[in-house]
Amino acid sequence: MSLLKLLVKYWVSGLTNDINKHNYLLLFMCYHDNSLVSASLEALIQHLVPTVDYYPDRSYVFTFLLSSRLFLHPYELMTRVCHLCVEQQRSGDALLDKIRFREVAPKLVQLLTEWTETFPYDFRDERMMRCLKDMTHHVARGDEYSWRAMQQMTQRLIKRLSALGQYEEAVAALNAVAMERPASLKSKQASGQRSDVLSVCDDPFILAQQLTHIELDRLSFIGPEEFIQTFAMKDPLENHKVQLSPDVKRKTSNLEAYVNWFNRLSYLVATEICMPVKKKHRARIIEFFIDVAQECFNIGNFNSLMAIITGMNMSPVSRLKKTWSKVNTDKFEILEHQMDPSSNFSNYRTALRGATQRSETAHSSQEKIVIPFFSLLIKDIYFLNEGCASRLANGHINFEKLWELAKQVSEFLVWRQVICPFDRDRRILQYLVTTPVFSEDELHLASYESEGPENNMEKDSRRSLRWV
Repeated sequence: MSLLKLLVKYWVSGLTNDINKHNYLLLFMCYHDNSLVSASLEALIQHLVPTVDYYPDRSYVFTFLLSSRLFLHPYELMTRVCHLCVEQQRSGDALLDKIRFREVAPKLVQLLTEWTETFPYDFRDERMMRCLKDMTHHVARGDEYSWRAMQQMTQRLIKRLSALGQYEEAVAALNAVAMERPASLKSKQASGQRSDVLSVCDDPFILAQQLTHIELDRLSFIGPEEFIQTFAMKDPLENHKVQLSPDVKRKTSNLEAYVNWFNRLSYLVATEICMPVKKKHRARIIEFFIDVAQECFNIGNFNSLMAIITGMNMSPVSRLKKTWSKVNTDKFEILEHQMDPSSNFSNYRTALRGATQRSETAHSSQEKIVIPFFSLLIKDIYFLNEGCASRLANGHINFEKLWELAKQVSEFLVWRQVICPFDRDRRILQYLVTTPVFSEDELHLASYESEGPENNMEKDSRRSLRWV
């Protein structure tokens, strides 16, 4: 039968057969060199739905589940997928329907398993959990094996969400401790009595290892969808913003917490340098952090590396010229060159590719470590989203863009799953995440206490800070 006759047949029949609906909607999916480039939203949803003879490619499942939230809520997608999967098995004969659903149930369970394991945070939405429960009951009526698989899947999901809740509570508790303010800077000597990083750890390699522990721990709790959720605010075809539920808004919290960790580390480095009374001690701490940064680079921990460089380049630190004169800066200048933002961070991107290649051929857990400069990763994904239309002029979803988004996020998933091979030192870890750090104003005042103002502007700045 020719394609035209087939199309007419489906049209005349009113598309009452759901399998025919699936084939008909496929006609609205555009391919180039066997790669999907665009399609209507309805066709993409239908393409996700398994049948007795069909299961979507895993790369498609990940890509569409990741980026579909640009166009509709995960709950809406799950409701429609489950409804279609059930409805297209209906024939009007109860016994035949049961047989047909029993045949498709394992594939539905497989799809839901991929969803719950890759995007578990979607199920913090109570509606998603209710839908999952309803499908478990439905599956139980048709196939005991699939029902058992659904139960096991749900147990794993609940365990993952429980671990997430515990992690978020722990981070909140640590942040509360870290928010305690340092001693008053009215007496430089008094504030200098607190412990410093060298009293806790004087080995740059060990400190770099503990920083890597923190980085990988926090990376592991970032959901891939958080990258998309940060800008999944508006469908270009609509004139209104999507109203995100509190549960959905909550999904970016782990990404934000990780960005906050970067800021904390930068301020911790600056605080440690500005705190000591003696110039010799300040210079020693600068040299120590340069060595830590070098070890982070060697490990492949680019996020801590950049945080340390950022802290050392903050104006309260960079203005300490007498202190810096006592430091051999050759190694620091090389590290700065590696993370130079010029040419869109071309040096860093080259180093990142090298670390990625090392990871792919790794013979040890340490060689697998790749921790990207996270803020730049977010910016790359953001500009990819902003630079390409999500919808084409004909209303189709631009799936080429979705492939590219998925490519960048999937690379992050590979990096995220690495288990840190280094021994934990709880004392050092506790210090890094809870020791109070100075605010920007406090850093400036500590810097002036260390090396006095050099011009009238700095004198005015110190005078105003003292009155705060």
